[in-house]
Amino acid sequence: MPHFLDIAIGTVAMRPYVFAFFGAFLFVCVPHVGWRRTLIFTLCGYCIAFGSEWLSINTGFPYGWYYYIDTTSSRELWVAGVPFFDSLSYVFLAYCSYATALFIISPLMWWRWNIATLETRRIRSSFSALFLGALLQTFLDVVIDPVALQGRRWFLGQIYGYREQGAHFGVPLSNYAGWLLTSLFLIAAFQLIDARRLDERASGLMTIPLHSLLGPLLYLSVLVFNIGVAFVIGERFMALCGVLMYTLPIVIVTVTALRRVNDFSKDQLGEHLRDFPWSSAGSALKKGK
Repeated sequence: MPHFLDIAIGTVAMRPYVFAFFGAFLFVCVPHVGWRRTLIFTLCGYCIAFGSEWLSINTGFPYGWYYYIDTTSSRELWVAGVPFFDSLSYVFLAYCSYATALFIISPLMWWRWNIATLETRRIRSSFSALFLGALLQTFLDVVIDPVALQGRRWFLGQIYGYREQGAHFGVPLSNYAGWLLTSLFLIAAFQLIDARRLDERASGLMTIPLHSLLGPLLYLSVLVFNIGVAFVIGERFMALCGVLMYTLPIVIVTVTALRRVNDFSKDQLGEHLRDFPWSSAGSALKKGK
């Protein structure tokens, strides 16, 4: 038991940045879909991510052949040759990518100092949210993976490598194809879990000011963290590529969001409130917006 406690403590102590992002995920996701759905998705998402990583290090599918370097299993939790924190990170990456997709495709309502995405069950379960969320998660890894591959130069440590050097800063393109496939499974799982009818009143749902911005902000926080690490370790070209890759999409999303604010129909608002009667948008209407 003492050894297990040492491993548990070491898992968090060695990777505080991962668990900080995971804590932020819980803070954003529970008010959004409830603690039950959040817990179910965390477990299912971890299993999907772990399965994809275990398959790839043993069969080469879906990411291509890579391997983990076991230098920390005596200090942090590993599961069947895969670091626990690595598979766990897929969970918050999938959620923040999906939440960002919802922000992009949903009507927006702005009042005073608050904003709400007028998402509906139809939008949440749509193919558009699935595919866009999966693309957003994959493009996030286009920034993350080259930085992680340089782990020996920062506090991540050199925990993995590829059998053959890839074309993108050492990362093979097959890795990103695998991320797209895994991301589709992760977000599809989230959509299926979200569609379950639960007792909403007892599930932790609540309204938080500016909640609709928190998912995209978590997404951007992960992006900025990794670009920042690239700058710190001296990989300026790698960091610049990440900045350039995201500059135009961020500008487009920002401009189109500003143009879409309060540009919605009564039917869109009505469908949103029928699906989510506890929404802050309903409270704003009652108070006269």
